[in-house]
Amino acid sequence: MHIFRTKSVEQTVAETGEEHRKLKRTLNAWDLAVMGVAVAVGAGIFSVGAQAAAYHAGPAVILSFILAAVVCGAAAMCYAEFSSMIPVAGSAYTFTYTTVGEIIAWIIGWDLILEMLMAGSVISKYWGVYLNDFMQLMGIRFNTNIAIGSFHIDVAPIIIVAFFTTLLVLGTKLSARVDGALTILKIAIVIFVIVVGFFYVKASNYSPFIPTSQPAGSVKGATVTGTMTEPLWQWATGMAPSIYGVPGIISGAALVFFAFIGFDVVATTSEEAKNPHKTVPQGIILGLSIVTVLYILVAIVTTGMVSYKDLAKAAEPSLATGFELVGATWAAKIISFGIVIGLTTVVMVLLLGLTRVVFAMSRDGLLPRGLSKTGRHGTPASIQIIGGIVVAIIASCFDIGILSDMVNIGTLSAFTLVAISVPIMRRKRPDVRRSFSIPGNPWVPILVALACFWLMLNLTVLTWIRFVVWLVIGFIIYFGYSYRHSRLGNEKLKDGSPTATIAQ
Repeated sequence: MHIFRTKSVEQTVAETGEEHRKLKRTLNAWDLAVMGVAVAVGAGIFSVGAQAAAYHAGPAVILSFILAAVVCGAAAMCYAEFSSMIPVAGSAYTFTYTTVGEIIAWIIGWDLILEMLMAGSVISKYWGVYLNDFMQLMGIRFNTNIAIGSFHIDVAPIIIVAFFTTLLVLGTKLSARVDGALTILKIAIVIFVIVVGFFYVKASNYSPFIPTSQPAGSVKGATVTGTMTEPLWQWATGMAPSIYGVPGIISGAALVFFAFIGFDVVATTSEEAKNPHKTVPQGIILGLSIVTVLYILVAIVTTGMVSYKDLAKAAEPSLATGFELVGATWAAKIISFGIVIGLTTVVMVLLLGLTRVVFAMSRDGLLPRGLSKTGRHGTPASIQIIGGIVVAIIASCFDIGILSDMVNIGTLSAFTLVAISVPIMRRKRPDVRRSFSIPGNPWVPILVALACFWLMLNLTVLTWIRFVVWLVIGFIIYFGYSYRHSRLGNEKLKDGSPTATIAQ
């Protein structure tokens, strides 16, 4: 079985012109940058820094953000290089198909579906939760939950998913404009909160900057509740979980790293970008730069307003907690509104990314080819509608909080393999045009891959078990359907080739 067959760059690009299966190029660098900011700046910007400070690093969470930004920035450059070379829908799935083979590409595509399906469902669910909270803060009696006997359904996710599914069917450019307007609004809210927060900052709260390391059980919110909730590497080595100190900075980086996720979704839209060889790398790097600055500023404000020890005593530490502890309770309303707006744009970009990955896999025959047909608006309407329905059902009817970590492990596995693929492609195809190249090849991509894998090891044992189950399901589908229906494999059989690898 030729499961490691690869596609050439030329064939991959040529397939984007297939009649009734091509996307319209309507996005510029700013549109792509806004998408990256839209998906990365959500509810997390108001909470993840506070949680990392309280339970992991103390004021040194600022270093955690910088470390995570460096790793994520290097990973972003790997994506930017591939996007400048292969401006095709599918992101990491498409990149790995041209380098390490079909079976690896399938695994990555399957992981990306997991990442974006779970992320879209989780964010849609939380959008409804925060919408209800905001309405209550404003004194409005409002509840989107409906009880039918013992069964509960939340209509809020259905509304938000249906709205953006409709926009995405009508055209990516229209969706990008709505997304851009909402993103500018939420960035304005974040900047306002940061500026106001600086007036409450006290230098004494930054001392000690790196708290002394101590057992995780010494802080209530950081307590590990059993083997399944331990980080995999700690369970494997028998190491006692600890917080603060240098280990806390590293574990804090593992937590806040996921605040930067978003540029990989931007890469899925490469086939819809104008002059993609330049605009995609520019959009990815510009978006990541904006996100990095915003998160570091929020971390500085959060840890400067109140002591990390006080944050650790809160039930759910957040930036709003900091404002409440200094007596500025009015800020909770603004932050709550910012969260609702922030999550709105995240939903749209995740729905877009999910469908573009499925579109690319369908066009290659690894999923039913009928799904990849585009309509008169130049969008894969059938995939968009089906994806929206699935996300809305999961978000409305199921408790999906426990699946949040699946987003993280799916993303990191993709980051790892894309980074490894950079030096492989450089060696296989040094002649292919690259308008952007990551410096320090092959060592920087290898270090990025190792760093991402290390962060994967910091995820819980339970997350790894679920991930393995998802992969097993994926292998069953691949060998039961995808391998036999692969467009690449069928073309080689027609040619009578003894192998299923296209010459590079």
